[in-house]
Amino acid sequence: MATVLLSVACTPSTVEGSTPSKTAPGAALQRYYAQDLKWENCTDFATNAREAEILGKAPAECAWLSVPLDYENPEGDTAAVAVLRVAARGESQGSLVFNPGGPGGSGTLGAVAAAAAMGKSRITERFDVVGFDPRGVGATNPAADCYSKDGTTRGDAVFPLLAMNAALTEKDTRAVLERCAEGSGGKAGLAQMGTRTTARDMDVLRAALGEEKLTFLGQSYGTRLGAVYAEQFPERVRAMILDGAFDPQLGTIERRLSAYAGFQAAFEAMAATCAAKAGCPLGTDRKAWTSTFQSIVQPLGERPVPALDQELDFDEALGGVMAGLYNPEAWPTVISGIAEVRQGRGDQLLQLVYDLEGGDPDAQVNGNLSEALFAINCMDEQRLTPKDVAQLRTMTNKVAPFMNPGVDVTEGARDGCEFWPADPTLGIPYAQDVKGLPNTLVVSITGDPTTPHKGAISLADTLGSSLLTVKGEGHTVVASGANPCVDEIAADYLIDLELPAEMPTCSATRVS
Repeated sequence: MATVLLSVACTPSTVEGSTPSKTAPGAALQRYYAQDLKWENCTDFATNAREAEILGKAPAECAWLSVPLDYENPEGDTAAVAVLRVAARGESQGSLVFNPGGPGGSGTLGAVAAAAAMGKSRITERFDVVGFDPRGVGATNPAADCYSKDGTTRGDAVFPLLAMNAALTEKDTRAVLERCAEGSGGKAGLAQMGTRTTARDMDVLRAALGEEKLTFLGQSYGTRLGAVYAEQFPERVRAMILDGAFDPQLGTIERRLSAYAGFQAAFEAMAATCAAKAGCPLGTDRKAWTSTFQSIVQPLGERPVPALDQELDFDEALGGVMAGLYNPEAWPTVISGIAEVRQGRGDQLLQLVYDLEGGDPDAQVNGNLSEALFAINCMDEQRLTPKDVAQLRTMTNKVAPFMNPGVDVTEGARDGCEFWPADPTLGIPYAQDVKGLPNTLVVSITGDPTTPHKGAISLADTLGSSLLTVKGEGHTVVASGANPCVDEIAADYLIDLELPAEMPTCSATRVS
């Protein structure tokens, strides 16, 4: 769920490991690299009751990884990174470190889900699946905490989708910084929630796992994390699969518009399947699908409808539709949800939001996916001026008109990160001119709604990777374990470092 907010290109600060180096960590960092992970039951690593239930049933063990809060001051304060491991089903040849995306997705829960989904794959037979919660995420401490009952809440207009429509003031954006800092380990903690810091944590994790080189599977935002790790530590990569690729060349506005255009294409593909059946709420006229959808959901901005435990407004309705567009298997639910809104209820679309962010209202309130996404992007993405944000909002409604709320989106256009305590550290473009990187594999579905296929072509070209193209619709495929064509190629690569002499084109059709 790649959601990001361009005005200037950012140059990353110089840090150890930011350029290729074969030297060992400095003395101050050696104690982190030499640590032994103490594996234990995972229940205490949960952040809410639903996670506790999942982790309590998972065939997994967990540990805390100690890392410097700030790598520029390795003898100062520390951070604790939550790590989870699901043992290989057979004789293990090492660890496969996995990131499920976001940014903000829990790597611990993601590893449990990936290991289960790949339960019949040779990948999980030969590798321990290891996930970790990146800086700011989940159980990792400090984690991004920006909501409160009395101030910023999950309904606040500063956060992801809502920030596309809401009128914000300087007071709003200052307030969200202060609330985030209060709950997230202070401003020093917020300043270390970027991808470059997390990539350094991942190298410490590699060493703590006893791995000379990293074997990595990253999906969606995980492709950014993997590319940055490859840039900083190319000689420490054994194998790397980047599935559903972020384009490292695109500035923030360009990449976001590319993603939203992808969602528009997915919306139209979904509408085509709807129109082929009787009773489609979007009708059968291809040219009217978007306007019909707008006529159903835009009124929710002024007149929300009852939905589960609350009400469904325009932002929630759009969020539910976009959540469902990630996976064609969810399209019937989206279509049914749109029809339900027309009848005056919003249960199904709101449930899609809950499913994306945690599965139920309580888990959604307690989880921090949206908060972590916001904080990580503040440290990664290019900072926007009000003029930039107004341009982004206006262009979004042109490239993705199904997202148009029907109001003046330029009023109060501001970047929620404008008062963040540190400048972005990612640098765009990133992962350029990487030397000494072994062959890596980029995987991309042609109809991906949020990380378009052309971005994968760009990433593969940037890193000199092989590219596996998967024809069809959907977002990411490797960790599903349900696509024999993809799984066979991925397993051969991860296990034996072998790729086909001529890369085939797979189909996105899933099998059970």
